[in-house]
Amino acid sequence: MANKTKGSVVITGASSGIGEACALRLAERGHGVFPGVRKDSDGVALKQKSSAVIPVMIDVTDAASIASAAATVSAAVGAEGLVGLVNNAGVVFPGPLEFIELDDLRKQLEINVIGQIAVTQAFLPLIREGKGRIVNIGSIGGRMATPLLGPYNASKFAMEALTDSLRQELRPWGIAVSIVEPGAIATRIWDKGQSTADVLEAKLPPQARELYGAAIAAIRRVSQKSAQSAIPADAVAKVVEHALTARRPKTRYIVGFEAHMQAIIARVVPDRLRDRLVARFMGMPKSA
Repeated sequence: MANKTKGSVVITGASSGIGEACALRLAERGHGVFPGVRKDSDGVALKQKSSAVIPVMIDVTDAASIASAAATVSAAVGAEGLVGLVNNAGVVFPGPLEFIELDDLRKQLEINVIGQIAVTQAFLPLIREGKGRIVNIGSIGGRMATPLLGPYNASKFAMEALTDSLRQELRPWGIAVSIVEPGAIATRIWDKGQSTADVLEAKLPPQARELYGAAIAAIRRVSQKSAQSAIPADAVAKVVEHALTARRPKTRYIVGFEAHMQAIIARVVPDRLRDRLVARFMGMPKSA
């Protein structure tokens, strides 16, 4: 078993990016860390970066995979349970809502929303035993939606609501629940997002490309610009560590200057003015 001086933590979606950064930081700080991966090769790569971690196979859309991971972790930690669960797994399915395939929308919600609750249900008994906490990785996109990211924004808005409900439901047992809302983070999700966008755009009918071609091109430019100025994934890992270890963790953590600015805009700027500001910033086509 990995070093358990500070208790054990399970992290989903830990093959790269935020999940990997959380796994490495918490292991370095003396936690036993079970990073969830979907491929053996990803687990091997993590072990090469930190011998303290114990990768487990977790596909958040597969009930058998989740149950197997929970059984593995339970056998390892025993009565000590878990001090933390970090729900980080997530994907992006971009596209105009008028034409997005409903199966892609279902996958978006299945992975980013239902999968998070499925994992939480499976590991909550161990969280109770360890008097632990739950940290959900959301996004500032869960406060302010933008064009062509409706499915992703919907999933993150949903996680805001589910986090609020779960926090209130678990309050009688002293189980803290926090959500982390990053802006642009330097992770492989940008490359994956571009690849996914390529696939989805290729599936669009000619009419969709005619209607939304300029908007899609604008979104690509903004995504590339955001990727260049994105902050390191460890910035989120530091916040996750605070949420898991602070005497009084926050219910919400905004990470990054961009995210703070978007939170202010979402809170104080009227909808139609916000729409115009977003369109101007993103270089979207002007309305007729």
